[in-house]
Amino acid sequence: MKKLLFGANQILTCESKYKNYKIGKELSDIGLLHSHSIVIEDGLIKDIISNNSLNNRSDFEIIDVSGKTVLPGLVECHTHLAFAGNRSDEFKMKLDGISYEEIAKRGGGILKTVNSVRNCSVTDLFYLMKSRVDEFISQGVTTLEIKSGYGLNFENEIKQLHAIKLIDESFAIDIIPTFLGAHTYPTEFKVDHNSYLKIINDVMIPYISKNKLAEFCDAFCETTAFSAEEVDKIFDVASKNGLKIRLHTEQFNSIGGLDIAIKHNATSVDHLEVIDNSGISKLAEKEIVCVLFPGVSFFLNHKFAPARELIDSNCIVALSTDYNPGSSNILNLHLIMQIAALRMKMSIEEIINSVTLNAAKALNRSDKIGSIEIGKQADFAVFDTDNYADIIYNVGRNLNCMTIKNGEIIFKKS
Repeated sequence: MKKLLFGANQILTCESKYKNYKIGKELSDIGLLHSHSIVIEDGLIKDIISNNSLNNRSDFEIIDVSGKTVLPGLVECHTHLAFAGNRSDEFKMKLDGISYEEIAKRGGGILKTVNSVRNCSVTDLFYLMKSRVDEFISQGVTTLEIKSGYGLNFENEIKQLHAIKLIDESFAIDIIPTFLGAHTYPTEFKVDHNSYLKIINDVMIPYISKNKLAEFCDAFCETTAFSAEEVDKIFDVASKNGLKIRLHTEQFNSIGGLDIAIKHNATSVDHLEVIDNSGISKLAEKEIVCVLFPGVSFFLNHKFAPARELIDSNCIVALSTDYNPGSSNILNLHLIMQIAALRMKMSIEEIINSVTLNAAKALNRSDKIGSIEIGKQADFAVFDTDNYADIIYNVGRNLNCMTIKNGEIIFKKS
């Protein structure tokens, strides 16, 4: 039996006429509909119809969203939630004025989390991730990317990816796995970079590709992590092994990562807090998504990425939590949206498109998700308000009351 999503006060389609991303002024168009319903069949959007044209509602199984606001299912396109341990002591250090980079140089940061991950099992990681995924689902997230990167050797990177696979098998939402073995250099290879690069290129990537444990290969191009030349070598191998490319770059320093991402036709470049006008011009000419993290800048008291300049230059902009234990311990995509409005000069409409359609583009899935268009997956976030502006206005609150994946209700607030 067909289903009918009925009674919404507002439906934000974020439709792109199947262009599957938005830039510039397009980002302000959310495709707002009133007095419409959505027909669902076989987990897909079958039709979007005016309520006046509904002849017989008894022909449908009704999903009642009376008075609510309906968005496409939210897409969380960049997380590091496969972690163990706690770094609240480092948070205190940051409040005392010690920088993220200085903490890393002292042996803290990513390496502290690596030690915690190496000391836990696949089962431990699974249950740690499970509660975090549940929380994202309660916010209306229907597609979620998760990276490795806290193992930094073969055994533990594979352990993380196996735990992510178990999460994918246990949840209705789409889980997108990313290999981030090039997150930083592990302690045992701090002065022997070539040996660790050889393990990544000759052992990890071929194994991960053969066993289909990741869709993307990511790296952190930064003075405290991997150089542009090192990333270039990794991406050469990843591409030959069928992995798509993403890159952390231009966060604290600009050391050539952007050019490497462009060279390898990356799906996205993520961070961009210190990108300059030349870099913005380069990205304006490419179909590469710029994934921005207002929560990182907020959490670290660091410079915000130039969202306004990127949007006005017709770059493809998406937003994400970058949820991780060190630089963005924020498991709340709504708060990220709200910070973007208050601190990055983005409009509410631009923000909504940036966590739906453009975030889906960052995962190479905007042909299937990210907007409410006929033929796409029936993924929806339903908010307990009759006005979409309330989603951003209610800072720190989660107004999502129902999450629907492939036409099935997977979360409903009691």
